[in-house]
Amino acid sequence: MKRIFRPLSITMAAMITSIAPSVAAEELRQGGKLLLTNGIASLEGSSGGGLATWSLIAGNETRDGIGGSVHATVAEFKDYRLDSEGLAVGLFNRVELSYARQALNTKAIGQALGLGYGYQLNQDIYGAKLRVAGDAVYGEPLIPQIAVGIQHKRNLDSQVTKAVGAIDSEGTDFYVSATKLFLSHSILIGATARYTKANQGGLLGFGGDKNNDYGLQIEGSLGYQLSRKLVIGGEYRTKPDNLSIATEDDWYDLFAAYAINRNLTVAAAYVDLGSVATSEEQRGGVVSLRASF
Repeated sequence: MKRIFRPLSITMAAMITSIAPSVAAEELRQGGKLLLTNGIASLEGSSGGGLATWSLIAGNETRDGIGGSVHATVAEFKDYRLDSEGLAVGLFNRVELSYARQALNTKAIGQALGLGYGYQLNQDIYGAKLRVAGDAVYGEPLIPQIAVGIQHKRNLDSQVTKAVGAIDSEGTDFYVSATKLFLSHSILIGATARYTKANQGGLLGFGGDKNNDYGLQIEGSLGYQLSRKLVIGGEYRTKPDNLSIATEDDWYDLFAAYAINRNLTVAAAYVDLGSVATSEEQRGGVVSLRASF
């Protein structure tokens, strides 16, 4: 009997050994990233923080798979409400393709501007991002993940954008982003250089009577991971000032994101947009829900 069982046990062990790598690979294909290392959906649809774009790629996929995410975001301010819904697809942790629809409800400001109470400005944003170097989590500890990307924005209210002094209702942003998570210190740092002439992110068109040239704007992010599932942090984003109708201020936020599980993340933030279309002190809260696969 021993002679029979010994070869059988050796054969079974060999089978298990041969199966294990394929099982591990399948787990990676179905989502092998650490929690929260695929970013939070930004207002513009790409992976990032709420205000800033990061170099991370959407979805739970690794280099062995295809994944993606969908998001819904609501931002409530003193005189405006901003909704953003969209989706992003990540290809082999290398390429990200994204789409977002933004809707800015002008509440009483719309009536004061002659647009009607609660007039809604709409914008479509199509994005593409390519990771060109580094890894945000692994690899060399001081070398960040670097990505380049574009966001083509199409404002659906061209009559309004022209009325406020914008030159165009469509425009394209170009950016370079670097992100690094220092696991041993639980700190995430991100920086993005954006080449743009979008007014209020494009919701008030592109270029203006004061300036119609592209300019370099900076986005910075700092996060601290309190646990595997919870991160807190802040972001700052500089803005162009192209319209004489109103000064455009920089944006900043303080945020917290919680991974309910590996497929569902909720984020909340306090956001200060400054002046928006003649209305000062636009501060408020943002809630975002993102599902990843």
